[in-house]
Amino acid sequence: SCLGLSDGGAHVASLSDSNFPTWMLMYWGRDRKRGPKIDLPWLVRWMTGATASTVGLTDRGLIKTGLKADFNVIDHDKLTIGRPYITTDLPCGGERMVQKSYGYVATILSGQVTARGGEQTDALPGRLVRR
Repeated sequence: SCLGLSDGGAHVASLSDSNFPTWMLMYWGRDRKRGPKIDLPWLVRWMTGATASTVGLTDRGLIKTGLKADFNVIDHDKLTIGRPYITTDLPCGGERMVQKSYGYVATILSGQVTARGGEQTDALPGRLVRR
């Protein structure tokens, strides 16, 4: 099983579950008060390698020579989720719900920094994955 799957934006005007991985790290790995927390390495493994394997993306999800170099550098103590809001930045003024996450120091895709301190850089090394 895996923990990192969501609807990928199918309902962008009515909900935003893009913060699910952040919530998992915050609640289950840090903030839970009643009952045991889940060890951070276990959470990360199930949100990365296990999820990638489940959906057939065998070139990612693990730190290993020859695989994509995709990483999030996270300040776990500062992880938080902002309030949701609606924006109209889709084609033809289409609405979508956005909920930002904070505490991500950097995002690295294929070895290039694509976000630093929550702000996008000009690097766009990714491509559309079709299955």
